[in-house]
Order: sequence, then C-alpha cells, then structure tokens
Amino acid sequence: MPQQPSDFSKGKVSKNILQLAVPMIFAQLVNVLYSVVDRMYIGHMPESSSAALAGIGLTFPIISIVTAFANLFGTGGTPLFSIARGEDNTDRARYIMGSTFVLLVITGLALTLVGLLCKRPILYLFSASEATFPFANDYLSIYLCGSVFVMLSLGMNGFINAQGFGRKGMLTVVLGAVTNIVLDPLFIFVFELGVKGAAIATVISQFISALWAVGFLYRRAPILLRKADMHPSFSLVREITVLGFSGFIVNVTNSSVQIVCNATLRAFGGDLYVSVMTIINSVREVAFAPINGLTGATQPVLGFNYGAKEYGRVRQGIRYMSILCVSYTIGIWLCISLCPEFFIRIFTSDSVLTAAAIPSIHIYFFGFFMMALQLAGQTAAVGLGRSKQAIFFSLLRKVFIVIPLTLFLPHLFHWGVTGVFLAEPISNFLGGGACFITMIFTIWKELGRLEQEKQSACSAG
Repeated sequence: MPQQPSDFSKGKVSKNILQLAVPMIFAQLVNVLYSVVDRMYIGHMPESSSAALAGIGLTFPIISIVTAFANLFGTGGTPLFSIARGEDNTDRARYIMGSTFVLLVITGLALTLVGLLCKRPILYLFSASEATFPFANDYLSIYLCGSVFVMLSLGMNGFINAQGFGRKGMLTVVLGAVTNIVLDPLFIFVFELGVKGAAIATVISQFISALWAVGFLYRRAPILLRKADMHPSFSLVREITVLGFSGFIVNVTNSSVQIVCNATLRAFGGDLYVSVMTIINSVREVAFAPINGLTGATQPVLGFNYGAKEYGRVRQGIRYMSILCVSYTIGIWLCISLCPEFFIRIFTSDSVLTAAAIPSIHIYFFGFFMMALQLAGQTAAVGLGRSKQAIFFSLLRKVFIVIPLTLFLPHLFHWGVTGVFLAEPISNFLGGGACFITMIFTIWKELGRLEQEKQSACSAG
C-alpha cells in the first residue's frame, strides 16, 4: 500500500533535514563499504597486496565514470522531482521518475558493452604496469557486468529519499553492503578468488540494492514508478541532464584527476605511491560519507521549499547545512591528523606502504574543511535548479586547479610525489572559498529579496 509523502514546508527545517540526513548518513557510510571493504580485504592478502591495491586503484577512474552517469540522471531527476512535488504536480513528478529509470538502464547497458570491449587499452592508458594490470583487469571485467545494477541503486534511491523515506533509502545500501561484507571474505579467502572474488561480491550486492530500490518505488512508494511513464521526451532528458551535469562533472573530473595522479605518482614514485593514493582515496571516501548524506538530505528539502515559495525556509536550510558540514570536516581533519596510522592500517599491514602513506595523508587532508564550503555552495545550487553555477564550480576546482597543480608541483623545487598530494589542499582553499562566496552573493542574496517581496505582497493583500 502506498505511503504518504513528507511535506517539507511544515515543521522546523533543521528537523526535516535531520530526519532525512540521519538515515542517509548511515546509508552513505554503509555504501562506501561496497568498495572500501574490498580494499580492506585485498590490502591484507598474504601475497601481492600492494600490487593488488594499486591494481584496484587503477580501476577507480572507470568506476567513477559509471557513478558519474548514475549521478547525471539521479541528481538531475531528483531535484526536478522534488520541485514538482512542491508545486503539487504529481503527474510531472511521476513522469520524471519513470524517465530517469529508462535513462539509467540504457546507459548502464551501454557502459558495460563499451567497457568490456576497451578495458585493456584503457587500463594501460591509465598507467597500469605488468605487475598491476592482471589485478585491475580481473576486478574490472566482473565489475562492469553489474553496471546496470550500480546505476539503478545509486540513481533511483534518490527518489525514495525525496519522498521523505530516508530509512527506506538507507535499506537500499544497507542490504547491499551487508551482503558485500559477508561475501567478500568468502569469495576472496575461502574460495581463493582474490580480486575476482571481491568483484563478484560487489556485483551481487549491487543487484540486491537495485532490486530493493526499484521494488519499493514500483509497489510501495506514494508516487509510484510506472511503465506508462517510461518514455522520456527530449525536453525532459535535456532538463535532467543539464541539472545533473554538475554531479556528472564531479565524478568525471574525479576520474580525470585520478588518472593524472596515478600517472604522475607512478612516474615519480612507482607503483608504491599508486597504492598510497588508493589508501588515501579510501580514507577520503569514508570521511566524505557523512557530508554526502547531509547534502543529499538537504537537496530535496531545499527544492521542495523553493517550489512552495518558502524562501526563508530555503535560507534556513542552507545555513544549517553549511554549519554542520564545516563543523564535521574540522573534526574529521583533526582525527586524521592526530591518528593517521590508525586509518592507514585499516587498509594495509605492509610497513613500507604505511611509512610512505603517513606523510602523504597529512598533506592531502590539510584544510579539509574548505571542501565542505564547496559542497554547501553546490548543494544550494543543485537543490534550487541552478545548474550552470554548480557545473562551473565543479569544473573550477578539479579541471582548472587540481589537474594543472598535479602536473606542475612535482617539478617545483623537486617536490616529486609531495607535489601531487599538495594539489588537493590548495584546490580546496581556492575552489571551496570561491564557490561558497559566490553562493552567498547570488543565491543567498536572491532568496532574501524573494522573501521580502513575498512578505510585502502578503502585507499589501
């Protein structure tokens, strides 16, 4: 029986956000276990753990591309869906969800085909060596077969959360992650499949996640996923892709940055530092999970209230989200700075790898809180349908700051691998600051003006 959707224009804004955020944060933390648990087990394999970690690291850019397309349609469709709900236009909301489903399935199948056909030259292009290619190839060949499941679990889960069912959305990732945690040691160690076993466990887990998300939307959601709505028009596809392009760019640029980082690190430090970056990326994923949950919960609340013309509540939501994001990132930065070895040892027992990773992680996470400012600014932009602004700042930090610095700094003062890790904190300060300040002087200022106009109109009436 369909359940009743939440009305985000009622009650405290902070409560609305937290009701979604708590289960979504938990879901995000559990979600990172899909890949992080793989690396935890692989990093502790008795033989070739360092080469295996480096091989898995080489697959990150390709996995990021799959995630990018899920975000393209998922984060593009969900805000439009929320705005339509705020306008009480259920037919349009349903049509947006059905169209997003079709786009995710078609794209997932296409990525599987292209990836399997081109994986070998792509991996060598991404700096694979003779030692790391077998591990990367084994993992990627199996992972790509589950691309559709990844797309659906990531892309459709937002529609569950956007209807106010954060706990149901949480179950999407919990079911998959628990399955992955159980199956990983079974396939990796008991069946002695190594990285192949990790990939098989991940695909099975993603299938279960996708089955739950689609099943809930098809049978139990207030606004149901229907076959009748699965015929996207060109105009709607354009709306979805334009708005979701910022999320797409984030992942594509992450992929591009990782390619450049791996190539530069291999040139200056060999496969060892590719393994170091794999560990740092793993720690970063865990550290970012709560922020992703919070910003993901904030978007539908902002979009709903904007559609309902509750501009003051939108400002409250932005303020609350920004304070929480900055507070959390300062805390996690201090934890990583004080106890770096604790976080590194989760992913490896190799003393050489640990020794190389400790100074690198200190550099990489310096000023981590500035990244929260960029996420706050982009969340406000995406939640309100301001796609161009969100896209610009996604490109600014990664393409125009991180990549040039990654290529330039290793040669400056003979910094080598240190220069690669320095690129991240510098980009956080420059890109994060610019994004947040721009949001304050554009979106924030405009919302204040709209709220004043609304109050004046009410007084005059």
